[in-house]
Amino acid sequence: MPAYILGIESSCDDTSAAVLQNTQLLSNIIASQEVHAAFGGVVPELASRAHQQHIIPVINNALEQAGIKASDLSAVAFTRGPGLLGSLLVGTSFAKSFAWALGIPLIEVDHMQAHILAHFITSGKPDDQVPGFPFLCLTVSGGHTQIVQVNSHFEMFVLGRTIDDAAGEAFDKAAKIMGLPYPGGPLIDKYAKNGDATAFSFARPNISGLDFSFSGLKTSFLYFLRDQLIENPDFIEQNKADLSASIQKAIVDALMDKLMKAVKQTGIKTVAVAGGVSANSALRAAFLERQNQGVWKAFIPDFQFTTDNAAMIAVAGYFKFLKGDFASLDVTPYSRTT
Repeated sequence: MPAYILGIESSCDDTSAAVLQNTQLLSNIIASQEVHAAFGGVVPELASRAHQQHIIPVINNALEQAGIKASDLSAVAFTRGPGLLGSLLVGTSFAKSFAWALGIPLIEVDHMQAHILAHFITSGKPDDQVPGFPFLCLTVSGGHTQIVQVNSHFEMFVLGRTIDDAAGEAFDKAAKIMGLPYPGGPLIDKYAKNGDATAFSFARPNISGLDFSFSGLKTSFLYFLRDQLIENPDFIEQNKADLSASIQKAIVDALMDKLMKAVKQTGIKTVAVAGGVSANSALRAAFLERQNQGVWKAFIPDFQFTTDNAAMIAVAGYFKFLKGDFASLDVTPYSRTT
């Protein structure tokens, strides 16, 4: 008998609900919040209020698109953390109430684990492929950058992480320094397509082991532009494409260097990438280039599963459902992973 899992994601500024039949995607609805663009970043109070407005229609749409009724659900999975506490509380409270009213299990999901498990969402087509265990996963987003060794659906070990800024944060900060609107990461990717990635060079972090650091790169970029603008106030506008391509290359090179090092250290040659920054075209190209060179077998998520989405919460919930790993109604969200 198939299991129907409702996933609810509300960790930041996207309200999302999805329905999976086992691992097969039936629906994945996302309501974004445009209000934050005017402030140059996510405003937590505004985010939590918007979640309250969006969560019921989003869930109704997810059930309708999936072609099932609430009474057909086998379990409700929700993001417990990490994320913004106010936003997480909205999703957690609704998930508790919904599961209790339906008399079905409640399943808590770690947001970062869910990004990795997004690779196990299937479409029901014969050519569906998922990574075999063990594999390495580079998780890159606005708040996290990690290299994770994945031995099973829930046995994961962090081999390296950022000691300061995350890769997505570095993209957004570089964009802000250039005067680009929020969110700036996708705009850098857009302008970089017409730029020369070797036009400018910036200081690269030299961190031992598999950890990352992007704060020095950001500072180098800031000081470089400060000096150039003294001589030419139009420098950024005149070199927007080359600047975008150059800073993008610096960030992607740093990610690839550490990932190559992790492959050599572990001997694991099945490698995945996950998180919002995995939508970046240069990162995808570098990732696939190494597959073509025979360095590793690559797994890259569909674009709809790169940013925060409830489908990844639902698939993580499905594997917990199989284990009977359910949450109690007194569960509380957490802002950071300990």
